[in-house]
Amino acid sequence: MRVLFLTHRLPYAPNRGDRVRAYHLLRVLSRHADVDLLSLAHDDEEASHAGDLASLAATVNVVRVPKLRNLIHSAVMLPTSTPTTHTMLDSPALGDAVDALARRGPDVVLAYCSGMARCAFLPSLADRPLVLDMVDVDSAKWAAMAATASWPLAWVYAREARVLRAFESVASRRAKATLVVTEKERRTLSSIAPDAHVTVVQNGVEAARLRPAGVPSLEPIVVFCGVMNYAPNVEAVEWFARRVWPRVIAKRPDARFEIVGSDPAPAVHALASIAGIHVFGAVPDVAPRLWNAAVSVAPLLTARGVQNKVLESVAAGLPTVVTPVVAEGLPAIVLAACRIAETAEAFGDAVLDLLSLAPTERRELALAVDFRSMSWDRTLEPVYEILAQAASPR
Repeated sequence: MRVLFLTHRLPYAPNRGDRVRAYHLLRVLSRHADVDLLSLAHDDEEASHAGDLASLAATVNVVRVPKLRNLIHSAVMLPTSTPTTHTMLDSPALGDAVDALARRGPDVVLAYCSGMARCAFLPSLADRPLVLDMVDVDSAKWAAMAATASWPLAWVYAREARVLRAFESVASRRAKATLVVTEKERRTLSSIAPDAHVTVVQNGVEAARLRPAGVPSLEPIVVFCGVMNYAPNVEAVEWFARRVWPRVIAKRPDARFEIVGSDPAPAVHALASIAGIHVFGAVPDVAPRLWNAAVSVAPLLTARGVQNKVLESVAAGLPTVVTPVVAEGLPAIVLAACRIAETAEAFGDAVLDLLSLAPTERRELALAVDFRSMSWDRTLEPVYEILAQAASPR
C-alpha cells in the first residue's frame, strides 16, 4: 500500500506536540507501507532535517512556508470564508508538490490536522480516499481563545473558529475516517459533522526513554516544558508566574521555576525578571531538565486534546499539577500522578504540597503509572488497518 502523508510541519525532531505524533505515525506506518511524506517547513533549520527521515519514508518532500507572504495574504483574506489556518500554512510550491506525488498513485491520503486536509480537495487527489488525523478539533480551540482574548484578537479568533468549523465539517465528511485523540474531541467533532466516521486514536509516550536512571533531584525545581511562542503556553506561564508563583515563593523561597521550550515570546523572556524564575529556551533534550526537577506544572487555561508535556513529565518521574481543562484530556492512569487545581490559590497549594514530599515519594507517585499500554506502537497500531480499509474498493 502506498500512503501519501501530508503534514504541516516536518515531523523531525519529535520535540514538540505538533511533530511528535506525526513522527510516530510515520515510523509505525513505514513498517507496513510505502509512505511518501510531504511536509511544510517553516525555516532553514526545520528543512535541514529532511534527511533524518529518509529511512522511514519512500520519499521525503519539503516545501518552504513564506511567512511574510502568508501573513499579508491572511490579512487580505479576513473578509472571506477562508480559514487563516490555511493561508498561514501554505506555500506557492504546495500545489505542484501534491500533483507530483499524486502521479505516484497513492492508495490513500493521510492528512495531518485540518491545515493539510484542504490538499485532499485538489483535483489531482479528488479520487483518492482520505483519512484525516484531526488530532484536536482546532475550531473549538479558537472559540475558547476568543472567549478570553481582547479585541481585535477576540474577533480574529472568533472568525477563525467559525470558518474553520465549517471546513472541519466538510473535510471530516469527505474523509473515509477521521481520527482524534480523546473521547471529548470525538464528541465535539460529531456535533459539527454528525455523519462523519470519527475514531479515537490516543497519543502515546516514550516512557522507556524518559524513565529516570539516577536518584531523584533534591532541588525544589518546578518545571514547565512547551513551545514558548504558542499563545496558550505563553498565557499559561504568565498566569503561573504572576498569580501562582508568588504564593509558592513566599513559603518556599528556595524554589525555582524553570520554563523550558523553543522560541520564547517576549512576554516569556520578561518573566525572567521575577525572583526564582529561569527561562531556558530550546534545549537539545528535555529529559535531563525533567530529571533535574521536583514537580511539573501544566497551568494551561486553554487546551484541547492530550497534553504530551504531562505524559512526558509523569514518565520522567515528576508528579504534575494541572488545570481542569488539561485533566479532561488525560488518560485515567496518568491522572493518578496529577493534582488538579483551578484557582491560583489551589494551584499554588498543590505545588507546595508536592514540594513538601520527599524526593523518593514524588518519584514513586509518578512512576507508579504503568505506561505499557501507552507506547506509541500500541496506541497507533489501529491506524494501518484504518488506512487499509479506506483504500479498499469495498
